[in-house]
Amino acid sequence: MKPTLIFSALLMAGMAPSQAAEPSLKEIHQLLKAQQARIEQLEKELAATRKASEQALEKAASADEKAEILADMEPAGGTHGHGGQPGSTHLGGYGELHVNLLNNQKTGGTDKNETDFHRFVLYVGHDFSDRVRFASELEVEHSEAGDGAPGEVAMEQAYLEFDHAGGNYSRAGILLVPVGFINETHEPDTFYGVERNNVAKYILPSTWAEGGYQFHWQLNDTLGADFLLTTGLETSAGNNYNVRKGRTKVAEAPFDNPAFTARALWKPMPATEVNATFMYQSDITQGSDPSAGSATLFSVGAQYQPAQGPGLRAVYATWSLDGVGPASLGADRQTGYYLEPSYRLNSQWGFFARYGFWDNQAGDDADSEYSQMDLGVNYWPTERVVVKLDYQNQSTPDGRNEYDGINLGVGYQF
Repeated sequence: MKPTLIFSALLMAGMAPSQAAEPSLKEIHQLLKAQQARIEQLEKELAATRKASEQALEKAASADEKAEILADMEPAGGTHGHGGQPGSTHLGGYGELHVNLLNNQKTGGTDKNETDFHRFVLYVGHDFSDRVRFASELEVEHSEAGDGAPGEVAMEQAYLEFDHAGGNYSRAGILLVPVGFINETHEPDTFYGVERNNVAKYILPSTWAEGGYQFHWQLNDTLGADFLLTTGLETSAGNNYNVRKGRTKVAEAPFDNPAFTARALWKPMPATEVNATFMYQSDITQGSDPSAGSATLFSVGAQYQPAQGPGLRAVYATWSLDGVGPASLGADRQTGYYLEPSYRLNSQWGFFARYGFWDNQAGDDADSEYSQMDLGVNYWPTERVVVKLDYQNQSTPDGRNEYDGINLGVGYQF
């Protein structure tokens, strides 16, 4: 009830006719004074109720924001459980523009001062039913492909997904390998830093897709696992058995030596994830090099990424390659890790620091270690749009480029 109505009702009640004598002016003044005090008390109670309601709404908004941020950490459009009505088709995509202003610290080395529309990706999905759907991403790298251009056009993923009972599902097609954090979730607004970190690039190696079958088993609300049978890498002595250069991108990829992958996934509370991935491939050269043999990958990662406050992400990954060929080059062990503390001020501003180490020839004592320190800021002017600035400082082996300097970037997904 409004204070004015309360005042009118009480005043009328106080002045109602009765058998007693009419009140004097002094009594009327006292009555008005008492009603004014009551009105002030009601206004205070109303203000307190309003403040409590606003706080409750703010908490609800914060919870919704956290849910949105967690949802954004999933691949755009193609995520399991994000389908629509049967028969509906979905369009989406993401992209990012980078400006690198980097000084080469090695004598005689060339600086890297360039602008690059690094990625332009279009997503197309379709729901055949409430249980069967299709998801795909077609990528153009570096704006232009073909005829000596620096970029390429490639399918990043394309698969059919089938729901099963108990929250389980399976996929068949071109699949992103479930390892680390960035390989599956690499939209620019979902991670810190202009460039994808180098451990996720050279050791894991993102974006890493294989063709085959995947089954996801959901044990309960916090525990899940993935099992995959897919094509594998095809590397060689010519590229020092480098795992990144062994990606076939499912383009007439050999299937003589498929890869078996298992991942355990634990999400004990909101914004928190712990994962561990194991992969085995019987021959990393697909039978082309008798001096090489099997390859085993082990990776573990943990992250806490709240909507506000301090966060942390850490990943460790190591490859073990059998055979005298990889051992002779030190490539029988390829390893890396990074540690990334961050602080999210609110829905728009976040700051981070990162230290990364990687070595694709860690099996010998040669100078082959790389490391990099990054410091930077992400600014999200609106949901799913990001502006980034960071500073990098590298340490590289003798004879290799060593870039220090500033990176700027903008990115989006829809």
